Amino acid sequence: MGSLVVDTHTIIWYLEGSSNISTNATSLIDEAYTAGEPIYVASITLVEVLYLVEKSKLPSVALERLKSILADSDSGFVIVPLDFDVARAMTEIPRDIVPDMPDRIIAATARHLGLPLVTCDTKIQAADIETVW
Repeated sequence: MGSLVVDTHTIIWYLEGSSNISTNATSLIDEAYTAGEPIYVASITLVEVLYLVEKSKLPSVALERLKSILADSDSGFVIVPLDFDVARAMTEIPRDIVPDMPDRIIAATARHLGLPLVTCDTKIQAADIETVW
């Protein structure tokens, strides 16, 4: 399939080897890595994970895993900054369908890059964006 964008649930579940992630999602991420294709992570995901750790919704190890894999240039995971182009792409993600701002930013990141988004989020899946799960 090539390069992908992963949402927050996907990357957390992937890194912890959770059974919550679909077999297809895991395979697509593994295939991208094996092919040397980047797996993109929206910068808001890092902020969201930090926030969830601070609220004790995620263990601190989740943030450490994410920071470690993003810092490792051989991991295949690449952070995408929230910039003007991503912000402009947010206008193409309907707020009434995807009301959560971090989710809109993640979807806009995929839209801006022209890549499929690996997500189980039904609201994002209902938006006009290519998703896989």
